[in-house]
Amino acid sequence: MRRDEFDHVIGAAADVTGETELVVVGSQAILGPFPNAPESMLRSMEADLYRRRAPQKADEIDGSLGDGSRFHRTYDYYAHGVGPETAKAPAGWERRLIAVEVEARVSSRQRVVALCLEPHDLVLAKCVAGRERDWEFAGEALAHHSSTRRFSSGGSTTCRSTTSTAATFACASRPRPVLNLR
Repeated sequence: MRRDEFDHVIGAAADVTGETELVVVGSQAILGPFPNAPESMLRSMEADLYRRRAPQKADEIDGSLGDGSRFHRTYDYYAHGVGPETAKAPAGWERRLIAVEVEARVSSRQRVVALCLEPHDLVLAKCVAGRERDWEFAGEALAHHSSTRRFSSGGSTTCRSTTSTAATFACASRPRPVLNLR
């Protein structure tokens, strides 16, 4: 999923739900703060998200924009309605969400904000989730961070944090084969 597709699915979710703030907790949350994230981190075709004020209404998102929906069949990407419990991020992650205003859809004048997991919280959440694709994402993120010493946003914004050491430790100490960091 590219940033324009991210904006599209977030805008569509806002239209479907009437919500102007959507929390993005899956791997595509990287596209909020870093629209030019490395291609290797953008393999997923879904955006895991929920309504900030009514997370229990994930069915609205899944029904209209979810896997196998008309939206998915039309665009080849989709929204996956989830809840806050989906994010296995470190304590306090909700206070560190990064607000990103999404381009308004042509059919709407409402201001929509995607609240995205902070990149270090995202990497740690992927390590905790522990699926092979999560380890691959975390490895790509760490490799990119190690090679640049920052996540590059393509603009003047960079993300630096001491939590990167914690992310490196958490991912390196997983009970699986060593990450392929190239």
